Amino acid sequence: MAYATGRLVHDADSHLMELPDCLDPFFDKRLLKRFHDLPYYQKKLGQAGWADKARQRQSDAEFRAGDADNILLRKNYEALGAFTPADRPKALDLLGFASQLVFTTFCLSNFGLDQGDDLELAYAAAEAHNRMMVDFCAVDRRFLATAYIPLEDCARAIETARRAIAMGAKGLMIPSRHPQHHSPSHIGFDPLWAMAQEAGLPILFHVGGEEKLHAPYFENGLPRVKDFHGGEENFTSVSFMAIPGSVQQTLAALIFDGVLDRFPRLKFGAIELGASWLPSWMRFMDSGAAAFIRNEERLQKLSAKPSEIVRRQVRVTPYPHEDTGWIIANSGPECCLFSSDFPHVEGGRNPLKRFDDSLAGAPPASVAAFYADNFVDLMGEGLAEDLRRPAMEAAA
Repeated sequence: MAYATGRLVHDADSHLMELPDCLDPFFDKRLLKRFHDLPYYQKKLGQAGWADKARQRQSDAEFRAGDADNILLRKNYEALGAFTPADRPKALDLLGFASQLVFTTFCLSNFGLDQGDDLELAYAAAEAHNRMMVDFCAVDRRFLATAYIPLEDCARAIETARRAIAMGAKGLMIPSRHPQHHSPSHIGFDPLWAMAQEAGLPILFHVGGEEKLHAPYFENGLPRVKDFHGGEENFTSVSFMAIPGSVQQTLAALIFDGVLDRFPRLKFGAIELGASWLPSWMRFMDSGAAAFIRNEERLQKLSAKPSEIVRRQVRVTPYPHEDTGWIIANSGPECCLFSSDFPHVEGGRNPLKRFDDSLAGAPPASVAAFYADNFVDLMGEGLAEDLRRPAMEAAA
């Protein structure tokens, strides 16, 4: 029996667990060596043998015999369908979700290239990522591929988005961190927003694309603490606090500068960036608009209060450890989405239970919106009509 049997659930966050050579078949051959020479890539290669071990594990018949029983227990490279396309439909069948929005793991920060001087390589890496994602997700229509669009150069960003849409990407991911030399709300991006709106596809933010906590915060005179995975590369309790800062600022700029009003059918999704910040951020924007509206013509032209624009066009995924019921009650039933983060450790072993516990007592319509309706709204034409509300298997 599937994990989500008897209910309609769309998953707004799942991942590939790519191996180090994942981009090679899709990369511009002229630039591949330059990519391989990146310190980030060299560090991955230097972790000797892990990719071979992952492949061996997934080809071991005895290990694979436990796929069904361990669908939410095996994480990262041990998970079913972590990096093998042919295995991923079975994983989704066992999870019981109607669809999954699929993100990278290996390429989430675009290897730091957006903040450098080699824009040719930055856009080449993004293009290779986009081709890889669409190729992987082609195994099953329920998998919705995300494409990455660097915003460092307006013209290149528009062309990258055009190609991503043409090849079948279902969502356009942009960094929540601002580009080096202009705002993400720059009018030069209007053709990009127009293209996404016309195609009915969302603009997405995902953890990994934000400005990281400044290094001095770690120098506290005490021993370094371990991160979520027991190492030192991912988030700790202090660096966790910086996760939503960039997306709050970027979305505020997009709202105040009128982008969401100029493209009122365009939806934005903030994925794996938490949501406890959402209610206070909405009200803080309302407060800011009220304070400056007398002197700022752009604020006078807004179609509604910023919080109302958020409810109309912005969707976010709470973490399973957050009080989702409180977030929905204080932001609105339209804003929140379910996500499993499969197969990452952070998604936990029973996300439905944790969300259900938090949503106990919430209106049934709000619960249905959280698990399915808000996702259907976010994805628009990216989610085929017949996948939006498929017949659900009855609960045993």
